[in-house]
Amino acid sequence: MTTVSLPDGTPLELAAGATGADAAAAIGAGLARAALAVKQDGVVQDLAAPLADGARIEVITERSGQDALDLIRHDTAHVLAAAMLDLYPGVKISIGPPIEHGFYYDFEFPDGVTFTDADFERVEAEMRKHVKADEPFVRDDVTVAEALERFRAEDQPYKVELIEDLVAGDGVEHVSLYTNGPFTDLCRGPHAPSTKRIKAFKLQSVAGAYWRGDASRQQLTRVYGTAFFSKDDLEEHLRRLEEARARDHRRLGPQLGLFAFSDISPGAAFWLPHGTRVYNALIQLSREMGEERGYTEVNTPQLYDAELWKTSGHWGKYREHMYVTESEGRPLGLKPMNCPGHAHLFGLQQWSYRDLPARYSEPGLLHRDELSGALHGLLRVRRFCQDDAHVFCTEEQIQEEVTSCLDFAFATYAVFGFDRIGIELSTRPDERLGDDALWDHAEGALEQALAAHGLSYAINAGDGAFYGPKIDLHLEDSLGRSWQLGTVQLDYSMPARFGLTYTGADNADHTPVMIHRALMGSYERFIGILLEHTAGELPVWLAPVQALVLPIADRHAGVAAGVRDELRRAGVRADLDARTESVGRKIREAELRKVPYMLVVGDREAEDGTVAVRRHGEGDEGSVAVAEIAGRLAAITAARSA
Repeated sequence: MTTVSLPDGTPLELAAGATGADAAAAIGAGLARAALAVKQDGVVQDLAAPLADGARIEVITERSGQDALDLIRHDTAHVLAAAMLDLYPGVKISIGPPIEHGFYYDFEFPDGVTFTDADFERVEAEMRKHVKADEPFVRDDVTVAEALERFRAEDQPYKVELIEDLVAGDGVEHVSLYTNGPFTDLCRGPHAPSTKRIKAFKLQSVAGAYWRGDASRQQLTRVYGTAFFSKDDLEEHLRRLEEARARDHRRLGPQLGLFAFSDISPGAAFWLPHGTRVYNALIQLSREMGEERGYTEVNTPQLYDAELWKTSGHWGKYREHMYVTESEGRPLGLKPMNCPGHAHLFGLQQWSYRDLPARYSEPGLLHRDELSGALHGLLRVRRFCQDDAHVFCTEEQIQEEVTSCLDFAFATYAVFGFDRIGIELSTRPDERLGDDALWDHAEGALEQALAAHGLSYAINAGDGAFYGPKIDLHLEDSLGRSWQLGTVQLDYSMPARFGLTYTGADNADHTPVMIHRALMGSYERFIGILLEHTAGELPVWLAPVQALVLPIADRHAGVAAGVRDELRRAGVRADLDARTESVGRKIREAELRKVPYMLVVGDREAEDGTVAVRRHGEGDEGSVAVAEIAGRLAAITAARSA
């Protein structure tokens, strides 16, 4: 007999050698019909996979959330590859995994064949034939020799290379193949029982992708798509994507005159005057909130001798992402983060336990050598600035300082109305500095800080920094997307590597603990996220132009200029549109620029010392004295309240 336990702990007795399909049938006929796969001790497997005695199982159905979606999207990737082989004889196939919101498959098309999104309809029609045929996904475990012979005969060199790498890297002797209809693929699985479980799918885009992510290798054609269990879910997903495209910061930024990009400096934004206003306003917010919490701003160099990076561990662990140069024979590295410089700065001074904690902040420019294919507007850049800080403290101060960092983060997000914050504790990665005892201690300290704060969190195993564990803060935006922003990292390794000390109450030298802290992350990325969250309608206090003064006719231009100047004296970011265009056109253009307030000046306003107030997206609010609107906007800006 084989005994397994269900998700609620109920035992289920089955015949020896029973499979996931047998378990579903034993539970009920309805579940047997709905079953897609089985999760055994946390691992999703085919329904045909045998169950281990004592295993905890869960039968995967359409209602099983991401597990089910990943399964059906993997199925659809195979159907896409099958359709491509039908339609494009000689096409070479590589890999086709499920991803967060869908799937992709990479292809090398025969010479002379160009594949674009205009071909989607034809391919989707061919895919539907495979779905309608209800082709079973059949797994076959074969020897490496058999698999190599098969894919060489089919002239599929990418599959051959994958198998050869498995042999060289893992010493495998057998691999698994999955067949649906006429198509056989090298695949670990799992898959649903048949293609007919695919209910709704859509091909979405085409992109270039280098084989194995190596720019020196063959460039392939990557076809992205998605799949769902109902047409309604697919349509809702596509609606959200369309809304996300409309909110894309790469479109909104130039439209609002905030920033531009140029191939002359890939991965680095050129901030226009309006964008620079937003950028500086965020830095000022960080400075003011930091000063209230005891942070001291420092300013450290951009370029360091390689010895600093060797001491910190970055030369060995992070060098491929650094820009390196040399001067007079000395190797140098441009800083990709502030922490080694801050550690060195701390070490240049004498410290007593009475001086701690020391909280260094620095909105310093950083450079990281990201792959060109990974660059994405403001969200992934090579040149950026972080709201970065490092706290040097005693062991006894860890709980209070970590809690203070978290409070600071929540207070920062509240300014922007972000209140849906998820927390992860990221633990030791495979490649790390320090022994297990040190990591046990560091992870335990962060767990205690989270518990003391009464915060619930998830464990993100293996995603800590190479020098220490971290608490990551994720916010959910208006489209329901999750963004990782803040991080609080505990580091025992770097202070020890730099030989940092302070004099304790016992007059002996002690090594401080270092806390790495960023809340917005990079200002670039935060602005990109904020633009998409607000659809470009930044809060009034942050808007680059808070009020635009619009004279109705040329004779009102002088009075309108005076209104602008009065607003500016009050600290309001105000501009004047004195063009000889109709006021209606000026208003329409201001609405497109998402200017929060439009202040119209005509004969009556010029005579009364008032302005006719129009609110973006809301319409007219009536006439208001210039001093009153100036005071209102100045108060909003000072309080950062809207």
